[in-house]
Amino acid sequence: MSAALRRSGALLAGLLLAVGCHGGGSSQSAQPTPTAIAGTPVQVAEVTLADLAETVSAPGQTQALVTQQVRAPFAGTVTELAPVVGDKVTKGERVGTMVARDAEAALEGARQMVRDATGPRERADAERALELARRDLVVMPLESSAAGVVVSRSAASGDRVAQDAELLGVAAADSLVFLADLAQSDLTRVRPGQAATVALAGRTGALPGKVHGVMATANPAAMTVPVRIDLASPGAVPAVGMFGTVRITVAHRRQVPVVPDAAVLTDDVTGVKRLAEVADGKAHWVEVATGLSEGGRVEITRPTLSPGTQVIVGGQVGLPDGAPVVTGR
Repeated sequence: MSAALRRSGALLAGLLLAVGCHGGGSSQSAQPTPTAIAGTPVQVAEVTLADLAETVSAPGQTQALVTQQVRAPFAGTVTELAPVVGDKVTKGERVGTMVARDAEAALEGARQMVRDATGPRERADAERALELARRDLVVMPLESSAAGVVVSRSAASGDRVAQDAELLGVAAADSLVFLADLAQSDLTRVRPGQAATVALAGRTGALPGKVHGVMATANPAAMTVPVRIDLASPGAVPAVGMFGTVRITVAHRRQVPVVPDAAVLTDDVTGVKRLAEVADGKAHWVEVATGLSEGGRVEITRPTLSPGTQVIVGGQVGLPDGAPVVTGR
């Protein structure tokens, strides 16, 4: 009996040993293995060198330096005057007609003779006089002496006017300029001959021009000075008095380091500007000072950035300094 108990105890001990070994193996395999930390996906661009133009801008409007007048060649009646204010006319275009006062008086007198004639003889004489008056009636055409836009109209069909009376005013297209109201603080930077571009309301694309000079009058209330901009293609301007904005190039900066505008973030409270460089797969924030901005690019004046340096242009908001990143274009 004791031998049987000894054999049962040995068997039970073996079973417990096997279970213990199996459980130990499971405990080791359940331990977590360390994994690599994934980087934050970001978009990057490189620092490049570029030429930037330094400009000043000012509002203004188109004006005509020369207004040509269509005048009555003699005293008489305007029988036709077609253009109205705002209409375009070409040089030599027929804009209306007139008849001389004496010829019109003779015609009206002959018509009255026909109305007053009582007998056949008187009627025949009156008809003959009316025919002669009509034959001698000269209708004088009125022509525009310049190509441009009608800016004033002082008569209408049927009006009786004196000799040399003004009928139409035409702003000569080749005399259109842009007068800009430049801030007095920018006056020392503007000189004759500087290149300029004029963007007019309602038009796509800017008109090229050049600074002619600073006008003699100033607006002390607004602290502005009128500056005349000569347009390279004044005939392309559709009307006088169109509002717009001029950008005058006052200086150039050659081969300066620039980054896309999206790379620079500005703190709303402190106004500090920063960008995030990428080095060794990590983001590094740098405080920067900016200069000129043109065409979606901004100059970095401090610190000196080497061309080819990668900067983050997307995904950098809230990114900690030194955070691993995965770059993309």
